[in-house]
Amino acid sequence: MKPVRYAYGFSSALLIGGAAISLITGVPAGAQVAQNDQTEMRTVAPVGGAPASFADLTEQLQPAVVNISTRQRLRVPNNPLAQLFGMPGAGGAPQTREAQSLGSGFVISPDGYVVTNNHVITAEGQGEVESITITMPDGTEYPAKLIGRDAASDLAVLKVSRTKPFPFVKFGDSKQARVGDWVIAIGNPFGLGGTVTAGIISAVYRNTGSGGAYDRYLQTDTSINRGNSGGPMFDMQGNVIGINNAIFSPSGGSVGIGFAIPAEIASPIVQKLIKGEAIERGYLGIRIQPLNEDLADSLGIAHNKGEFVQAVEPGQAADKAGLKAGDVILRVDGRDVTPDQTLSYLVANIEPGKRIALDLIRNGQRQTVTATVGMRPSEEELAKRQMFDPDDQSTDDQGVQGSGVIEESLGMQVTPLTPQIAAQLGAPRDVQGVVVTAVDPSSDAGAKGLRRGDIVLSVNYDPVTGVDQFETAVKNAKRDGREAVLLRVQRGGRPATYVPIRLR
Repeated sequence: MKPVRYAYGFSSALLIGGAAISLITGVPAGAQVAQNDQTEMRTVAPVGGAPASFADLTEQLQPAVVNISTRQRLRVPNNPLAQLFGMPGAGGAPQTREAQSLGSGFVISPDGYVVTNNHVITAEGQGEVESITITMPDGTEYPAKLIGRDAASDLAVLKVSRTKPFPFVKFGDSKQARVGDWVIAIGNPFGLGGTVTAGIISAVYRNTGSGGAYDRYLQTDTSINRGNSGGPMFDMQGNVIGINNAIFSPSGGSVGIGFAIPAEIASPIVQKLIKGEAIERGYLGIRIQPLNEDLADSLGIAHNKGEFVQAVEPGQAADKAGLKAGDVILRVDGRDVTPDQTLSYLVANIEPGKRIALDLIRNGQRQTVTATVGMRPSEEELAKRQMFDPDDQSTDDQGVQGSGVIEESLGMQVTPLTPQIAAQLGAPRDVQGVVVTAVDPSSDAGAKGLRRGDIVLSVNYDPVTGVDQFETAVKNAKRDGREAVLLRVQRGGRPATYVPIRLR
């Protein structure tokens, strides 16, 4: 990391000093709040329990917060040039190298169970852990044993032993957390053990867009940096309401946007890991996309409610229930699908085998289907199933056809799809549609990644069998006041994907 410049240090000192004065004097910022009648003012008293100092609380909690360091043996692929130049690692088994990771954790029981993030003990995400060391605040080191870990929630449990009981802390109720509540974080940022920072909760149940089973965090402006991972976030009663997990930062350092795993998610998983129980999560087997403005406009429905089904995995729960690509799922088991309550989160937290109702929109019509929730595969298995775009392929120039409506409205040119072109593109010879021959990079189609060789299968759910039909669909969308059209696009032999394209 680059050293902190003096200008930054000076600014930080001013900010911290101002906060200290406010806390010590008890004078709240913005003590007067205007009512509907602007001439009437009232004084807002400080919230009960707002601290004049965090020292007493820190003194009680810090003994249970530990530093965690690991040593791992990582497998390194053979260098393909090694054999040519007679370098080490030519042929034979893959080479290995040693790696280290450093983070934070906290003791949750007198007999020495320690909670941390899974990524703290897995370094670069692969390899074999050779040793884990726990360092207490007084500098005493203990070897630790890995009890269990869960990649999906990014949680791990360790165990240390000694003759006398360990100081420990308890999980609190993160459901009671409110925006503006005071919190403190204790951890090991940049290897500086025992560092304490304070701030407030900036948002509850923040969705970061990662799309995981547990993409639901407490957001805080408390300074969290590298090495804080796995450390506790405490409320003012000394309970752990979050586990520091990640930051949003262009620079790699804290910019006041940190994320913590809520205790309500972490605590049940931790207890299962301690007991050696399997972590079972629900799974439908669909590839989804948030219902953003472009998608909603192309479908003519409201924004920010529901998620769009891009693909359905054959043989999985969604396929058996009759879900189709292009469906918009609005509710899961009676709970709304929203940006703060994503489809992935809702389904993952349903017990496998349970029958649930899925409320959806299909071709503009509302309907309900019943699905039996399946078992979510491991993160490793899911990674293997990820779909990647193939390399770009060129087509023989068949000439651009049409009256220019598609080019003017969408910024792209198309030509009829023939069996010969389909074969060149790696698509089934009997597939129907039109082929993109050129895309204006300044258009929305260009920004969305459409390119030469893509096959357009449908427009607003209507199959495309020729250029004339494509043009008619675009004209109809404009006539109906649509601001975008929904294209179903196939690239090579990969599964088709829906892409909303704005009209111009």
